Amino acid sequence: MDIHEYQAKEILANFGVTIPRGGLAYSPENAEYRAREIGGEKWVVKAQIHSGARGKAGGIIICDNLEQVSKAADELLGKTLVTNQTGPNGKIVQKIYIEEGTAIKKEFYLGLVFDRSSECVVVVASTEGGMSVEEISKEKPETIIRSKVDAAVGIQSFQAREIAFALGIEPKSISRCAEVILGCYKAFSQLDATMVEINPLVLTKDDHILPLDCKMSFDDNALFRIPTISELRDKSQEDLKETYAADRGLNYVGLEGNIGNIINGAGLAMASMDMIKLAGGEPANFLDVGGGATPEKIVKAFKLVSSDERVKVILVNIFAGINRCDWVAEGIVKALDEIKIKQPLVIRLAGTNVEAGQKILMESKIDYTGAETLEDAAHKAVKILKEMRNK
Repeated sequence: MDIHEYQAKEILANFGVTIPRGGLAYSPENAEYRAREIGGEKWVVKAQIHSGARGKAGGIIICDNLEQVSKAADELLGKTLVTNQTGPNGKIVQKIYIEEGTAIKKEFYLGLVFDRSSECVVVVASTEGGMSVEEISKEKPETIIRSKVDAAVGIQSFQAREIAFALGIEPKSISRCAEVILGCYKAFSQLDATMVEINPLVLTKDDHILPLDCKMSFDDNALFRIPTISELRDKSQEDLKETYAADRGLNYVGLEGNIGNIINGAGLAMASMDMIKLAGGEPANFLDVGGGATPEKIVKAFKLVSSDERVKVILVNIFAGINRCDWVAEGIVKALDEIKIKQPLVIRLAGTNVEAGQKILMESKIDYTGAETLEDAAHKAVKILKEMRNK
């Protein structure tokens, strides 16, 4: 789960990280009030969407007076920002963050991620702040500093200071930089985060260390442990279909193809998509209904997949172990009774109660194409698609 910049900064502040003064606004009038409340001579108006590279998309505006703050807020609110992370449809700005202006002496990059290969948290830092970590890796890899954190003891103060020294932080600001690194690690480890990124982390002209932009992501499977984090979820920033699926216990990821998939088990789903590709088709989604798919869950899966206008054929591939083929068949029949599915169906059932499942499908008289194997199902789905195109 991702959260907004202002939420990430509030979290870091709770772990001892000093952040610039700022406030949330939902209207131009509210933005002007926030700027007046913050004080100062310069303000930054920032669009709050789940994406980086907002500045390049016009989502961050520097203002010299209150009138400019109001105009910037009016310009951003309701605007669709398209960045290299949002996709071509972009994301709508529904709230903005007003922050005090900062006199910058030097910019840095700081990130914490879990490295699965070394099975530990890694602190990644660079002297080239303001650039994406991908750009830094490509253009200036020699500036990247990596420091592994021993999971048994956590990050140590000396380790944080070493990172600050490696960044070339001035001696009088070393301890302040170390405090930021330590605070980020505490937030990362205590809140089940999967990423903390500050870009840029800046050294100000009065020698303070401040995070000017911040991103945090959390482990979806651990959200139940920390309700205060799960409450930060902003569904308006998520894909509608993926949100619908998650709220109903389905694992769904939208893709760009036109063959919809309803499958149980992530491994079988991945294999099915590979087989569709090998057969010459393109999968429209990854959808795992889980090991205990009830008829009700199958109905929800059909509603989700059939509502996608790109889907021209639906492939149902169930290998029942914990699950039961007769349950799945009942769900398919129930789904077709409740909703009118215009897409042709290819159904492959195998495993527990397969004979009972096939009997339910045949007696229901629904229109579908049966398949014996995964390969057979994929080829039949692609064949139907080609025949539709040739008509």
